[in-house]
Amino acid sequence: MTSFALALSVGALGGLGAVTRFTIDTQIKRVYKAAFPLTTLVINIIASFLAGMFAAMAAAGTLAPDPKLILATGFCGGMSTFSTAINEIVTLLAKERYAVAAGYVACCIVVPVVCAMLGYAVA
Repeated sequence: MTSFALALSVGALGGLGAVTRFTIDTQIKRVYKAAFPLTTLVINIIASFLAGMFAAMAAAGTLAPDPKLILATGFCGGMSTFSTAINEIVTLLAKERYAVAAGYVACCIVVPVVCAMLGYAVA
């Protein structure tokens, strides 16, 4: 695959990942209305798990480097929301919800790493 085609593919899948993030976010917010920013955490859990699977498949030789880049960097990168998670932490701190913010920081760091490891293990 040429560099140009690869870049277009990463961009296209990044857009699809962003649309997926929007869809999941919208659906969760229709049902879940609490102070804890669950939607971003769920989205990052899914993206981390998938990225772990793609990494394991690439390491095992069942996924070539270009498709791995397109899926992990494109789709998972477009879907995951690190900047939103940081903004939510800042918002919780501004509202003086320190315990929730601390718990959310821990969840945002530990849970996606564990999910990536699980994704790696199941692939």
